[in-house]
Amino acid sequence: MSGWREGRVSSLDAEWDGALECTVDVLDDATRTWTPVRALAYPLLVGRPEVGDLVRLNTAALEAGLGTGGYAFVVAIPHRAAGQVSLGPGHLVKARYTPQQYMVLGVDEEASPHHELLRDADDVGGMPVVVADLHSHLAPVIAGIRADWAGGAAPPRVAYVMTDGAALPAWFSRAVAGLRAAGWIEACITVGQAFGGDLEAVSLHSGLLAARLVLNADVAVVAPGPGVVGTGTRWGFSGVATGEAVNAAATLSGRPVAALRVSGADPRERHRGVSHHSLTSLARVALAPADVAVPVFGLPGRDGGAWSELGMAVWAQTTVLAPPEGRHNLVAVSLDGLRAALDASPVRLSTMGRTLDADEPAFLAAAAAGRHAVALINA
Repeated sequence: MSGWREGRVSSLDAEWDGALECTVDVLDDATRTWTPVRALAYPLLVGRPEVGDLVRLNTAALEAGLGTGGYAFVVAIPHRAAGQVSLGPGHLVKARYTPQQYMVLGVDEEASPHHELLRDADDVGGMPVVVADLHSHLAPVIAGIRADWAGGAAPPRVAYVMTDGAALPAWFSRAVAGLRAAGWIEACITVGQAFGGDLEAVSLHSGLLAARLVLNADVAVVAPGPGVVGTGTRWGFSGVATGEAVNAAATLSGRPVAALRVSGADPRERHRGVSHHSLTSLARVALAPADVAVPVFGLPGRDGGAWSELGMAVWAQTTVLAPPEGRHNLVAVSLDGLRAALDASPVRLSTMGRTLDADEPAFLAAAAAGRHAVALINA
């Protein structure tokens, strides 16, 4: 159930592309005192709040103590006109049949200037497509893509294709805003029910085609927005879509590269080493072969001739993905220089509440996928 409250804006605290963070004073019914809460507004949906405005809030995520989504959300500014209401030629409806459904111009629809380019398009021309099941993989993957870039040449053009497996508004992500501002991504394409990207697309397939044909991307990174869900069951997790993204990339003659979800610090056994999310989605959902970037945490003949404990675990876990049991190609990727590339990220790196120093293998594994994608371009 949604928690509905009203309050008054006391300060405007931070702003990035499409989002405005503010403090709202809410009356506590039990104590009859005013309590400040952190709230997020999307001006294109609800208008732009100002200090002193009375606003209506959805406080469900805040009251539930959610991490990624732990905001109150501004639902309306009652005395003001709402934000965006289908002002343009677009007729794609995102967040369909909800009170805040949002109409956009799809890159693939008839009124789009790109419609003719995409109408019969069916091929991304071998573009590497890195697929990941966490939004926190996005920046590390791109760090890996840029790690071996020589400053005298232009870096690979990267398009982020955001699926609808987690946050629907791309505006929620500070990472997207920061990566775009730093020139690490050319654009964000929101597909399915996700919205708020630089380009909007009906499906993942049309989003990938737009990445290649409209943005002229060298590499696409497919990942959800912030805030995935898992239930501790075999199939009840957002990362199932990772396998479906592999299928989409292969269908369009792309070269899918799987970024493994790895951790050396997660307290949950099912996520130690390679997460069961990666293993299940790649082994059971992905029906097309992908290159699985396996980070090399240690090599035989080096470091005293032994694999690191984590390295041995990761390699043992991923063998089920290769023939004869599986269909994927395991690619051992060196991690040399990737820590420095991660340190150069223009946005804060955090996964499941853990920083780069707290769980370095998680970020190195994602960066390894980016490094392999560049190797495919240069092959």
